[in-house]
Amino acid sequence: MSRGSGMIAAGIGLRPGTDEKDIRACLDLALARLDLAMDSIGCLATAAARAAEPGLTRLAMALGVPVVAIPDEALRGEDAGCATRSTRVVALYGVGSVAEAAALAAAGPRANLVLPRISLGRVTCALARGASS
Repeated sequence: MSRGSGMIAAGIGLRPGTDEKDIRACLDLALARLDLAMDSIGCLATAAARAAEPGLTRLAMALGVPVVAIPDEALRGEDAGCATRSTRVVALYGVGSVAEAAALAAAGPRANLVLPRISLGRVTCALARGASS
């Protein structure tokens, strides 16, 4: 799933029907917290059940990055690396944070969470950096 060493994966958690502008606002806020430019993002990653959400796919197309669909079992495999826990998300997906787990899974083996989940309205975003070679 990794698009290259050192790339940043943006993990996105969202409710069905979330608008592209709302997802973009949360992603912008996450990047601003680390003083990163939008072109540092290699992919948008989310739970497989949300990967075809129109707002997310439109944003990915506008940014020129892929949406990486992370299966539930792969999300659960990243739970140990999650810094935050949502009781609601644990009940639905078996992982503390979809955004954090998706970012870690998409960034590849030995990825590091560089920004724990932040929330803005109906969207959460976390950033993970892939291990450099």
